[in-house]
Amino acid sequence: MKTRTPLVVALAAGTAAAASMVAIAGQANAQPVGPSGAPAAAKAASALVAGRPQLLHASTDDAFVQRPVISSGGLQFVPFDRTYKGLPVIGGDFVVVTDNAGQTKYTSVAQNRPIGDLSTAPKLTEAAALAAAKRELKTVSTVEGTKLVVLTTEGAPALAWESTLQGTSAHGPSRLTVDVDAATGKVLSTREHVTDVSGTGTGWINGSVSLNTTQSGSTYSLKDPTQTTLTCQDAANNTTFSGSDNDWGNGVGTSKETGCVDAFYVAQKQTAMLSSWLGRNGQNGSGGAWPLRVGLNDQNAYYDGTQVQIGKNTANQWIASADVVGHELGHGIDDNTPGAISKGNTQEFVADTFGAATEWFANNPNDPPDYQVGEEVNLVGSGPIRYMYNPSLAGDDNCYSSSTPSQEVHAAAGPGNHWFYLIAEGTNPSDGQPTSTRCSGSGAITGLGIQNAIKIMYNAMLMKTSSSSYLKYRTWTLTAAKNLFPGSCTQFNTVKAAWDAVNVPAQSADPTCDGGTTPPTTPPSGCGGTNSTHVNIPDAGAAVYSDITVSGCARNASSSSTIAVNIAHTYRGDLRVDLVAPDGTVYNLKATSGSDSADNVNATYTKDLSGEASNGTWRLKVQDVYSQDTGNINSWTLNI
Repeated sequence: MKTRTPLVVALAAGTAAAASMVAIAGQANAQPVGPSGAPAAAKAASALVAGRPQLLHASTDDAFVQRPVISSGGLQFVPFDRTYKGLPVIGGDFVVVTDNAGQTKYTSVAQNRPIGDLSTAPKLTEAAALAAAKRELKTVSTVEGTKLVVLTTEGAPALAWESTLQGTSAHGPSRLTVDVDAATGKVLSTREHVTDVSGTGTGWINGSVSLNTTQSGSTYSLKDPTQTTLTCQDAANNTTFSGSDNDWGNGVGTSKETGCVDAFYVAQKQTAMLSSWLGRNGQNGSGGAWPLRVGLNDQNAYYDGTQVQIGKNTANQWIASADVVGHELGHGIDDNTPGAISKGNTQEFVADTFGAATEWFANNPNDPPDYQVGEEVNLVGSGPIRYMYNPSLAGDDNCYSSSTPSQEVHAAAGPGNHWFYLIAEGTNPSDGQPTSTRCSGSGAITGLGIQNAIKIMYNAMLMKTSSSSYLKYRTWTLTAAKNLFPGSCTQFNTVKAAWDAVNVPAQSADPTCDGGTTPPTTPPSGCGGTNSTHVNIPDAGAAVYSDITVSGCARNASSSSTIAVNIAHTYRGDLRVDLVAPDGTVYNLKATSGSDSADNVNATYTKDLSGEASNGTWRLKVQDVYSQDTGNINSWTLNI
């Protein structure tokens, strides 16, 4: 337990925990005049960041690197990376979202506290850090490099040596990034770049297909003529398949060339889907992709940031089905949107959504579109590896729980796959797809179709940061649905109902269909209201206030008035929470406690306020009376 230091003198210091999604209203900067779209967004985002707003949690030595603007759904997404004293900050990324005129709409920030004053002089040598990193793998074949970074994703900011290694882990091929504390030599975090899926089913046949190949003189090759980084190769020597004619494969699943026909076909169909449905230029967002390599001597397939390796089933047939290859390339799409590969055990369900969308777009009669994963390949003879409409058929959870973020990563895809199926097809599809159930709640859910479902998923990914999780994906997808379908609540309500149905709980940053993430501070006439404007609570500092003004309520308040409070804080025992009536009377809602170390205050208090007139300004008063922990008022609702 921490030693708590009581407040003696109120200090105007401290920082606030960041919300994953902040709505920006009443932007102080003038609306840009000139080009619209990406140029206006870049200019506006640069101006916003130059002002170093508190939501960025910027230290004096922080600097920001703006990345290319991504356009989608009528909005512009401007990613940023962060440096500290010239070193990359892992977990310091954020995204500024604007409309086409450059007006800032949202920010999505990974970092939740300032770095402060951190020494960048390592006590541990680079060689010692590399030795520690190598111990994370069974074998190491290649060291890609080692560099100093500042790590903000594992608690307090720390200086670390970061190494990326290639080799093997206990689970097979590995490309692993390891962060080692530059002071103690402790391994602080690891990030695996090899993301894999195993497919099962009854066989692999796409039949006769058309391929866009490249001709050089009298030689043809499995190289896309436009997306030139997309090739299909023999994994034994990384040589692109070529020949004197433009006729590929023999229809036999054990032939590597035939496996490449299937994989190359799927990749080109996915490229077309990305362009047609999402307006994205290739898997990497700039017209590129990665080599597909058929011949992995394993019942597996994987993406590692540089390639897609495709293995075989127990009958030695190459597992290049639409959902498997689409899934692996989906990891690449995820890796090349803001925040890189999704965290919090969400990456497999994210990739599954792209596998499903690719299969539906291709609509090949030899592989009819569905929501099973790997049904066309037979790895171990036990059927599909995952069932999106009912994950429990493969032994995975249908419903989200507190254990989901710590499960085996493929098993953790269950709740996300279930959610995606519900927004695409609903509980009772009309197109012949299987029915699906809710984990909780009641009522049927009507699906939006696969195209709308993947649009919502993709636009949520454009708000993604390195702190992604199931809980944040709920907020991001709701925001995406609201953005993509302005003037309609149907899509928003479907996304919300589906998250509720798989037990992913509501978040304080969730938008509303008609009021955004920040409802008005002054409510309409009535006896109560909500204020969702974030107010930072200084550490061991002066009290802060959040106000609600009530008007048009010609009576006294109720004897059973309720005050619902949502406060983010890393040690709630630090906080005293009061309600201040319009006449200045103080009603205590929560006292301080040196032993209550839990996070956050999410509670509804009932008070007898019958001696108070309803009309006037009511104030939520919050004071942090101990040092070391910080937070903010997310929202509160008064019903009198």
